[in-house]
Amino acid sequence: MSCPELLVSNQLCYQIHRLDRLIMNVYRPLLDELGITYPQYMALMAMWEHEELGIGELCSILDLDTGTVSPLVKRLEATGYVQKVRNKKDERAVRVTLTDAGRKLEERARSVPGALASCLLSGEEEYIELKEILGTLIDRLEHRQ
Repeated sequence: MSCPELLVSNQLCYQIHRLDRLIMNVYRPLLDELGITYPQYMALMAMWEHEELGIGELCSILDLDTGTVSPLVKRLEATGYVQKVRNKKDERAVRVTLTDAGRKLEERARSVPGALASCLLSGEEEYIELKEILGTLIDRLEHRQ
């Protein structure tokens, strides 16, 4: 017989993993309707908030490395939602800007957060409470010694 602390069902990481998979199952049809993936959605949300970002800034916001963000931006550029602009003084510096198509997609995406929240939460109070708990957990893990 296994000890309770080693049961899969007792692991926080397993519960978080299951939650992540279930959330992605809710997101998938919503984002399929928009023709984008979840990573593209996250990048576009950052762009909708800031309108223009350097690749490094986008990496920082998404907490991803350039090896992940650069191909993501390339795919978004191929769809016509963003465009890359190189700095004339420093060819290595790339800025990403929204296109008109990217701005129009924002309007179509407005219902996505509410649709997800309606599956998970009972209301605004629960949203605020959960957001605070998750923020605290993330902060603890980021600052552990």
